Formats: sequence, structure tokens, C-alpha cells
Amino acid sequence: MKHSPAYRLAATILRGFDEYRSRFKQITDDASRRFIEAAWREAQVASAERIDLYDEKVEDTKLRLTRTLDKDLLIQCEHWGKARGHYTDMISQRLDYELAETYFNSLFCSLFHHRHIHNDWMFVYSSRESAAHRSAIELCRSKQVDGDWEQALHWAPGDAGLGMGFIDLPRDVALARQSLERLLPDTILAADDARIELIKSVFYRNKGAYLVGRILGGGEQVPLVLPVLHEEGRGLQLDTLLIEPDEVSIIFSFTRAYFQVKVVVPSEFVAYLQELMPDKPEGELYASIGFFKHGKTEFFRALNRQVAKREDRFIIAPGVRGMVMAVFVLPSHRTVFKIIKDRFDPTKDMSRENVREKYRLVKRHDRVGRMADTEDFSNFIARKDHFDPECLEHLLEVAPSTVELRGDKVLIKHCYTERMMTPLNLYIQDCEPDELRAVLRDYGNAIKQMAAANIFPGDMLLKNFGVTRHGRVIFYDYDEISYLTECNFRHIPEPMYPEQELADEPWYSVGPRDVFPEEFGPFLFADITLRKMFYEMHPEIFDADYWKGLQQAINDGRVIDVYPYRNKQRFEADINNGLVY
Repeated sequence: MKHSPAYRLAATILRGFDEYRSRFKQITDDASRRFIEAAWREAQVASAERIDLYDEKVEDTKLRLTRTLDKDLLIQCEHWGKARGHYTDMISQRLDYELAETYFNSLFCSLFHHRHIHNDWMFVYSSRESAAHRSAIELCRSKQVDGDWEQALHWAPGDAGLGMGFIDLPRDVALARQSLERLLPDTILAADDARIELIKSVFYRNKGAYLVGRILGGGEQVPLVLPVLHEEGRGLQLDTLLIEPDEVSIIFSFTRAYFQVKVVVPSEFVAYLQELMPDKPEGELYASIGFFKHGKTEFFRALNRQVAKREDRFIIAPGVRGMVMAVFVLPSHRTVFKIIKDRFDPTKDMSRENVREKYRLVKRHDRVGRMADTEDFSNFIARKDHFDPECLEHLLEVAPSTVELRGDKVLIKHCYTERMMTPLNLYIQDCEPDELRAVLRDYGNAIKQMAAANIFPGDMLLKNFGVTRHGRVIFYDYDEISYLTECNFRHIPEPMYPEQELADEPWYSVGPRDVFPEEFGPFLFADITLRKMFYEMHPEIFDADYWKGLQQAINDGRVIDVYPYRNKQRFEADINNGLVY
């Protein structure tokens, strides 16, 4: 049996998975060194490398399979069914079995071009779907408060093994205690059994190291996140304390880069995080700690369960229809589906491959909490009656090469998925004055924070941004996105005589990469009142020198700070060194 082709198929896939996991762990384990050495640019490179690693290893394994196994057997589904059985046995005692299953699926889908999706031949459902299999590995460390919150808070970062000292830990602890006394429910604050519990592993991302866990007591609990920063040349500093569930959820948002964190038992790690953030989908939590491919698996399983409930149908997305993408949603699953149209509007000078490259760019880049993560699916199939007739008619009209009717099934050859948000142009129509000011301020902050990460959105119209359930403004239309450093920001030259200003055409030359920030106002806001309000909040956005300054900072190698929490929450907010929330 061990020499059978099916067994060798399973063993070869598992070997490839082991190679992937080994390199993944090497990159992740090195995050602590990068943090200690303040190697911020290296951290960005490592993040992109780890994202690329999965597809690279799948391709390596696929090549190995085609070289060592009979090609006719590789395209027989029944042969894969036998290999699935062997593979299930091979991974039965593994702590990362669900990741191994997803890797098997990736090889199957790659060879069969995402066709023949069936649980007999791959892991549509997990082999441990109903198993209560838990390891005895201790995930967390904990400390009883015993009435002394300051001592417990000193223990939390002091015993985290961060590898270097704090600038002034007693001061940081005192500030953390003050925050707790102000924010923590009295039931926990006064509880005799109060304790702090933290995951042993440190979560690294960008310039931060995050300690994640919870505070328990009196039968209640709240999540706890302690962000630690490395002040170069000085030491460590506890930057704030977060216990509000919404604020903790934002730290793990689908709009941020993936954490680099040591994970021994992924399923138990994610289960713990879900206790802290019960509203966060399981797939998003897997993705947030770097396992984005398995996050995609969990998303697909959750989508299938939701569609099977038949609570609603796929409908055309609310808002202005796109010039490049056809967009539809499943409201009950809070998911947006995007399909590249066959023909773009005349103003869009790009190809289908250009669009896909833009989405790949965003996937690999630091999204700084302002760009939605996406997953792409090939040969997605749903029943015809799961679609609203108007929606299906629209998709067949604008993307006939991608969307096909096959009997009572709809085949979508390729699509992207994102979390559903309220389009910003619709959101502001129903805002109260205070909400309007807040969302316009955050819209400007989103533009500036993307720029700090070397991203220029290109088309900055309100319709291309969405508002999350937390009220954060997120960019989600990537077809015109580019690196900020690729743009040529210019001031509009003074006209040589009055008639030039009245002409239909500009009196100055315009290159393909030229951007004139002074023109943003009328372009973004037809409503003069909104335009004036936005300009008062963010005048620098309309100044070419502001953009040139950011370009210079990026070219100089500076990694600009963008904090995943409000500036006013920082213990020592230094607005000049970072960007507000």
C-alpha cells in the first residue's frame, strides 16, 4: 500500500506542505529579531515573501507530482479519492491538520482547474468536522490580580519575552492602570478572582508588538490588547491599552496586514481569538495570523452553509455601478462579489490582466487598515434560483465570457470577494451633521494613511470607498491604484494670459503619470458645502508639496507610522510622528 500511486501522491503533497510550513515558521520566528533591530523595511519584505510562499510551494509540489507520477493517474478523480484517504491517515495526529487539508485542496484545484469540487476527492469538509480533538499544549499565561492591578499590569509586558528593555515601564504601567480604572467594568475591577490572561506568543506587525488576551473576573470578561512600540535608540514603550471589543476587532481587521505570530495549534489559537471577538468570522481570524489560504477555505464553507439556508438571493450591489467591475452581494453573508467586465468604459484604459495585477498588489502590500483584503475564486458554481433575475441578467450581459448558464447552474469562471460595506457616497446621504464631519475626516485620513504606505488610490471618488460597521472608511476599488512614488505631483502652472483659463483644454502639458492635487476638490465633491468642509479638515491633500514630501520620505527609506487605534488613545501621543486614526 505504501508503494501504491495513491499513497505516493498523498506523501508527495504532504512533503510539499511540510516544506511550506518549515519556511513559513522561519519567516514568522524571525519577526522578533526584526522588531528588536527595528528592521522595518525588512519586515515589509518578509510579509510579502510569506504571502508569496504559499503559491510558490504549491507550484513546486505540482511540478514534483507531474515529474514523479503517471500523468494519466493525476487527472483521475477516483485516484485522488484514494489519495485523500491515505492523506487523512497521515495527518490524523497533526496539530495543523486543517492547514494540511487546505494544501491538499490547493493541489487538487490547481491540477483540475477548480473543477470537480467534491468531498470524495478533496476536503470540501474537514476530516475532523465533528471531532472534539484538543491538544494538551498550554496556549496562555495568566496572572491573578489579588487586588494589585499595577503589579499584574507590570507582569503582562515585563514577562512577555520581548528581548529588550522598556524606556520607563513603571510610567507605562501607571498609565495602563489609569486606563483600566476608567474603562474596566466595576464587576471585574472589584472581583476577588480577577486575573489577566495573555497568549504566550507575541503578535508582530509593522512597527508594533501586540500582547493579546483577556481580563476575567466576577463571571465576566473583556478582551485585552497591549501594543508595544520600539523607540529606536531608546527602548520599548507600552503605547496604549485596549479592552473595547470593537477596538480589538479593528486590530484584527480584514483591512490590515497579517500578523507574524508563532502558532502551534492553529484551530485552538483561532478558537481562543473567536472567544475574544465572537462577531469576527473564523476565516478572517485564520487570515489575520497569516493562514489566509485556509481562511479562504473557511470562508467558502461558511458561504455554502449560508446559501443553503436560502434566506436571500444574490442581488446587484447598491450604489453606482462600476466601470470595470460588475458587483453583486449576498446580503445575509455580508459578502461582495466582483467580476471583471468584458468591456470597460472608454475612460478606463486598461486590460483584464492590469486589473488582476492591481488586486495582487493590494494582497501583498501593507493595507494599513484602509484597503479591504480580497480572495479570488475560480469556477464558482451556484444554482440559478439563488440569483435575483435582474442580477443574473446584468452579469450575463456585461461579463458573458466569465458568467455562463449551464442548465440550472450558474458558472462564474473568476471572481473576487470582499467584506460588504456601505458605499461612502450612500452613507453620507443619511448622516447627521456630527456623523458627516466624522466620516469626512476619516475619508481624508484614509487617503493620507494609504499615501503613507506608498499607495495612491487613483480614483478617489466617494463611491470607491466604503464604511465598515465600526464607522471606518475603507478603499475597495483597485483598478487605478498605483505606488505613490510612481506619480508625478504637480502644481497647476499660472496662465500666461486670461483666455487660457477659459479654454476647454488645459494650457499646460499633462503626462500620463501627472497628478494635480489642486483639481481634487471639484472632482471629489460636486456639493460645494462638502468640498469646503473637507478642505478645512484636510487642506494638505490639495497641495502638491504635501504629496512630494511623502514621496521623499518613502524614497529615503522611512517607514511612516500608522497606528491601528485612535491617536488620542496613545499614552504619549506624538501627532507629528504619526498619522491620526
